[in-house]
Amino acid sequence: MASQAANLWVLLGLGLAGILIMTRKLKKAVKADFGAFVERLQLLPPPQPPPPKAPHPLTGLSFVISDVFDINGFVTGFGNPEWSRTHEPASQTSPVVSALVEGGATCTGRTVVDDMAFGISGEHIHYDTPTNPAAPARIPGGSSSGAAVAVAAKFVDFSLGTDAVGGVRVPAAYCGVLGFRPSHGTVAHTGIIPVSASLDTVGWFARDPSILRRVGHVLLQVPFASQRNPRNVVIADDCFQSVNSGGRVSQAVIKAVEKLFGRQIIRHENLEAYLNSKIPSLKQFASKKSNTERKSSSTNLLAYFMHILKRHEFKQNHLEWINAAKPNLDPVISAQIQGGPEITDTNIENCHAVRNELRSALNDLLKDDGILVIPTVSEPPPKIGAKEIQSEDYQIRSCSFSSIASMSGGCQVCVPMGFHDKCPTSVSFVARQGGDRFLLDTIQSMYAPLQEQAEVATKSSTSGNAISKEASAEMAKEKGNQAYKDKQWQKAIGFYTEAIKLNDNTATYFSNRAAAYLEMRNFIQAEADSSKAIDLDKKNVKAYLRRGTAREMLGYCKEALEDFRYALVLEPTNKRASQSADRLKKLFP
Repeated sequence: MASQAANLWVLLGLGLAGILIMTRKLKKAVKADFGAFVERLQLLPPPQPPPPKAPHPLTGLSFVISDVFDINGFVTGFGNPEWSRTHEPASQTSPVVSALVEGGATCTGRTVVDDMAFGISGEHIHYDTPTNPAAPARIPGGSSSGAAVAVAAKFVDFSLGTDAVGGVRVPAAYCGVLGFRPSHGTVAHTGIIPVSASLDTVGWFARDPSILRRVGHVLLQVPFASQRNPRNVVIADDCFQSVNSGGRVSQAVIKAVEKLFGRQIIRHENLEAYLNSKIPSLKQFASKKSNTERKSSSTNLLAYFMHILKRHEFKQNHLEWINAAKPNLDPVISAQIQGGPEITDTNIENCHAVRNELRSALNDLLKDDGILVIPTVSEPPPKIGAKEIQSEDYQIRSCSFSSIASMSGGCQVCVPMGFHDKCPTSVSFVARQGGDRFLLDTIQSMYAPLQEQAEVATKSSTSGNAISKEASAEMAKEKGNQAYKDKQWQKAIGFYTEAIKLNDNTATYFSNRAAAYLEMRNFIQAEADSSKAIDLDKKNVKAYLRRGTAREMLGYCKEALEDFRYALVLEPTNKRASQSADRLKKLFP
C-alpha cells in the first residue's frame, strides 16, 4: 500500500473536491491551503443596519489580505521571518482593511508575499512557494502570490495585495483571475508596509467582475455616476504580436468590443512607435540598454526605469534595517540592493522625466473615455525552480507591460482569457489616471462577451493552423481599416493584401482593397478586386457599388449601370446606388 500511495490522486482543498493533482507530477506534496496562508484569523463585520437602510455593500463576502497590511495586535510579517522577530505588533488596523470589514466583508486570514514584497515571481526561500491552482508546476507570480492563490483556489471571494511594478497584475495573469491596480494615490496607503512610495498601490483580486467592482466602489470612495461607455478602444497590435496566443486574445477582444459598442470605436496602434515618438527621454537610454532587441523595446525600457525607481525608494525605506538586522534575503533582493549599480540623482531625474512624458502620452492617446488594450505579461509563468527567474532580464520582461500603468500612474485590470498550452492567458485594459470607476464599469459590461469570445477562440485553436491564419488575416484587415480611415491608401492596400494572402476566401478583404484602389484611382485593379469579392459573395452590396464606380470611371457605363441596379435589388434604400443608377440612366434611357 505504501509503495502505491505516491501514484494515488490526492484530494486537495477545503471544499475543493473538484481539483485533483497527481503528487508524482510535483516535486513536493501540495498543502491543503495551497501554501497561500501565513495565518488564519477572523475579522467580523458590524451588524446590518435596520431597514429601510440598505445592507452593507460587501455583505456575505469573505477576503484575505497580503502580509503587508497592519492588523491591530498582529505583527505584519512582510514575507521575512527576521522582520517579524524585530518588529512589534501593529497598534492599528490599516484603514483599507477596516473599510472592507465595515463594508460587510469578513477577513479570514493573511497570505504569503515575496520576501519583503520585493519580487515578482512568487517563489519563496523562507516559506513554501504558494501552489498555482491554474498551473501547479509553475510559479504563481508575486509579490502578492498568496492573495492571488487564495482567490484562484476559491478559498475567498476576493483578496487584497499591493502592486508597485506588477505585484497584483502578474499573479492575476499567472493564476487566471481578475486583478485590479487602481490609479496611484486613489486608495490610501496608510497602515501598509511600503516598497516604493511613488509606485505603490493597493490592488485586489476576484473571480467575479461584479465583486471586483463592488470592492472598488468601497475602496475608491467615488460618488455615484452614470455608467459611460468607452469612446476609444486602442488595440496595441505590436504588443499582441510579440506574445504567444496574442492574435487569438486580441481577436477575442475586438469581437467583444464590436458586439457591445460597435467597431467604430476600435483603433489599432503600434505602441512601440507611439511611445518612442512621445517619450524622448527613453531614447537617451536606448543605446545603453540595447544588449538585445527585446531589451531595447520601449516597454522594456520603461520597466528598466521603473526598477531603478523601485530599487531607489526601497533602499530609502529599508536599507537601514537590512544593514542592522542582516537578515537572510532572497537572492533577487541581494542582487538588487547590495550588488546593484549605484543610483545617481541623474538616474532619478530621468525616471521622473520619463513618468511625466508617459503620463502625457497616455492622456493624449486615451482622452477621458479611452482604454488601451495590451497583454498583461509577455510570456507564460515559468516553471518552479527555473533559473531564469533569478535573472535581471526576467525581472524586466515579466513586468514590461505593467510598466505602462505603473509609470503613468494610471489604472489597469487583468482579465483571464482561458488557457494556451496548459497555462492561463489574459488581457489587460488600461485607463488614464483617475479613470478607475470608468474602467471597473467597462469590465463589468465586457466580461461576459470576453469570456464567450475567449471560449470560442480556445475551441477554434484546436482545429489547427488554419484558424490562426484566419485570426491573423482579421488582424491585418483591421489594420487596413484603420489605415483607410486615416486616408493612408497605400498602407491600407498593403494590409488588405496581407489579409488576402492569409485567407483568400473572404469577400470583404477584396472589397475593402477595391475601395482603397478607387481612392488611388487604380480603377482596373479596383474592378478586378470587386469582381473577385462578388464571386465569393453574391450579396456583397459594397462590392457591386465599387465595381460599378470603377467601371464607370473606365468608360464601361452600361456594365456600371447593371452593377448599381443589382445593388438596389439587394438593398433598395441604398442612396448611393440609386443616385448612381439615375445618373447613368440618362445615358441609357
